[in-house]
Amino acid sequence: MTTDQTAPRGAAQAAAPAAGSPAGRPVLLGQNQYGKAENRVVRITRDGSTHHVKDLNVSVALSGDMDDVHYSGSNANVLPTDTTKNTVFAFAKEQGIDSAEQFGIHLARHFVTSQDPIHRARIRIEEYGWERIAAPEAGSGPAAGNGVDGTGHSFVRKGQETRLTQITYDGTSWEVVSGLKDLVVMNTTDSEFWGYVKDKYTTLPEAYDRILATQVSARWRFNWTDDAQDSPDWEESYAHTRRHMLQAFAETYSLSLQQTLYQMGARIVENRAEIDEVRFSLPNKHHFLVDLEPFGLKNDNEVYIAADRPYGLIEATVLRDGCEALIPADLTNL
Repeated sequence: MTTDQTAPRGAAQAAAPAAGSPAGRPVLLGQNQYGKAENRVVRITRDGSTHHVKDLNVSVALSGDMDDVHYSGSNANVLPTDTTKNTVFAFAKEQGIDSAEQFGIHLARHFVTSQDPIHRARIRIEEYGWERIAAPEAGSGPAAGNGVDGTGHSFVRKGQETRLTQITYDGTSWEVVSGLKDLVVMNTTDSEFWGYVKDKYTTLPEAYDRILATQVSARWRFNWTDDAQDSPDWEESYAHTRRHMLQAFAETYSLSLQQTLYQMGARIVENRAEIDEVRFSLPNKHHFLVDLEPFGLKNDNEVYIAADRPYGLIEATVLRDGCEALIPADLTNL
């Protein structure tokens, strides 16, 4: 059997990389990227009898000199996506996971600096929180004797929000955009909505004491862009940013969800020097008073129906003065 007969099908065509688009075809390749998405990695750090959990969902996207693989099928510049998956798990062991941001930085730097054809790496990470199960008082409570003995290795999954970060590196500069999604918050008073435009289709009554609830999706962009700068303490930054956001939501006497959004973003920018831009997408989780009059009952702002759709959707960016808005208007682009 000859060499040609044993060679993989298509090897002859793929051996000669295309210099441009296929001859005679007025069609060019546009933006492209590839990688392994949603690598679920859980890293346990064992500090004696006390354990610490980092639970991440990591997606890798690489771009660079990839014209040939699209035009001719030549894989000469392609790092397999399976290799990117293996790198995520190996780095969880070798580098550890101090924070989602730092882990993403390690990965992005590795892919760009170790592979000449790769010019840009984008790492997206979702982090799922776990909190330690508190040990009961010895010999008391329903959990006594159930094995939850304060050894520091029992956890319950947090259900409040998912932490997010996106790391982008081009070999020279960094862009770090972090945030969260699915953080549901509610004020049961100190919210009004009145004085709005009314036309023949308007049926909504003005409200002078209403429930204000939303499911926060937020992203914030750090002004750390260069290795020469000291990077933020990513864990501390997240904790304080989240705290300022929640405090602003709780403390704002709201005449509109837009006003509350601005106060949440402004509180973050004013108190966190490492953040220049915050973008929110806030669905208004409507709560409508139930009409109890048919039953001879007065509803004194006590009983509501929670409507899941349709819902108002309020979105905006809050910026430090003099800074440019770089977070995409559509948060799903992150």
